[in-house]
Amino acid sequence: MKKGFPLPAVHPLQLPLGLIIWALWFVTVYGGLSVGCAIAQPAAEAGALTWINAVLGLLTIAVSVLLLALARFCMLAAQRGEPPERLFIARLAAGAHVIAALSTLITGLPILVFPPCV
Repeated sequence: MKKGFPLPAVHPLQLPLGLIIWALWFVTVYGGLSVGCAIAQPAAEAGALTWINAVLGLLTIAVSVLLLALARFCMLAAQRGEPPERLFIARLAAGAHVIAALSTLITGLPILVFPPCV
């Protein structure tokens, strides 16, 4: 196990972890959007260039980088000489983390182009 990651790459919990992180990001982004619009709604004329979109965009990038780092961590573990069933978990977890990172980026695309509180 590498320092900095509390869960080994071959642990079965790695399989749903990426999608759990994506789901938490999704709830946080859209919950934060609603709260931000209720507290301090930016002018509609500003378009997508608002503080709400900036915060949500930075959160999206941070979560995507985290998920890609987890995918890399799992792939590096899959290259070690471990029993085949453990390598399978690490490879599958890496793929799930990549899918979660792509889902985060694709779901976050509207943050770049749409005004937040319309």
